[in-house]
Amino acid sequence: MQRRGDFLHTRRARVCFIVPDIPPNQRHPTMTRDDPTTSQIPALNVQRLPGILARYRDPKLSRSIAEIAITALPLIALWVAMWGLMHISYWLSLILAVPAGGFLVRLFLIQHDCSHGSFFRQRGANDWVGRAIGVITLTPYDYWKRTHAAHHATSGNLDRRGMGDIETLTVREYMARNWLGRFGYRLYRHPAVMFGLGPAYLFVLQHRAPIGLMWGAGWKPWISTMSTNAAIATLAAGLIWLIGFGPFLLIHGPIVLISGSFGVWLFYVQHQFEETSWARDGDWSLPEAALHGSSHYDLPIVLRWFSANIGVHHIHHLSSKIPYYRLREALTNHPELAGISRLTLWQSLRCVNFALWDESARRLISFRALRRQARIARGATTS
Repeated sequence: MQRRGDFLHTRRARVCFIVPDIPPNQRHPTMTRDDPTTSQIPALNVQRLPGILARYRDPKLSRSIAEIAITALPLIALWVAMWGLMHISYWLSLILAVPAGGFLVRLFLIQHDCSHGSFFRQRGANDWVGRAIGVITLTPYDYWKRTHAAHHATSGNLDRRGMGDIETLTVREYMARNWLGRFGYRLYRHPAVMFGLGPAYLFVLQHRAPIGLMWGAGWKPWISTMSTNAAIATLAAGLIWLIGFGPFLLIHGPIVLISGSFGVWLFYVQHQFEETSWARDGDWSLPEAALHGSSHYDLPIVLRWFSANIGVHHIHHLSSKIPYYRLREALTNHPELAGISRLTLWQSLRCVNFALWDESARRLISFRALRRQARIARGATTS
């Protein structure tokens, strides 16, 4: 069994990079870690990593088309099989909703790559394939593309939170709230809400209007959202006419809920781990935030396939134009990046507890840890 100390050392491994113009004693504290594992990692210049990884950006047309085919066709086949099994047993049909949800997540990640312009060389091909997939994933492409770009541009910046992110409060911000505000944040962070009610609300309701871009963002988010809504309604109406309203809900509802929960979990673990990186504007660096603020979610091979290698998230944030089918290639050719912010499936379950950014300790902590800190502080005061 892996000891807790070994686990923490693995997660704290950082790339030690060189900033020649700044004396070592004046560097930002997140640039290097006094950790025995750090010495095992070759010295790299983090600012140069995006350029080094740029060689993997080139997509292959045949591979991209094949990826769409091996994702969309099994999803359609499973949907039809669920309909056929309903005449035998709904429970048998429901079992197939799990792999169908996995294929829907994978389809969403193709849409995700299209939004970065990484799945095809031509911008138009990326955009129109992304828009078409958005009808299936219930996600208006142009609206989501804009909010996700904001996430990439500001990830890990404490002064620019709010768009495309999971809401994260600092300890000070949480303590400054009244009891109702704290209760609301704790409710938002509860696993039943975060991975249950939250995904259902996000994909079924929130995406039906350009929330966050209602004013001042021009007409594009509205056109994207409303045209996607119209296409969804047309497709749903056709399927309901073909098989009936009840069977449609009983088939597609579980697929959407399973895929939504899985997708939100992936996004959560990619940034909400204990030793992620957050910084204020003056200390924030995009490559630093990309490398240390994004996890390497090292999943078993089957889950890695269904999640389209998005677990190699630190490399994705360093160079978002790399198509997902080349992320593993980049990681293999740069093994020094494999141990940075690495999480296994088992280790990732602990991430559910982390909810508050402790600016003094520079890590995410749990509500329980905050209560423990408060008890220690009270004890020190009374003594």
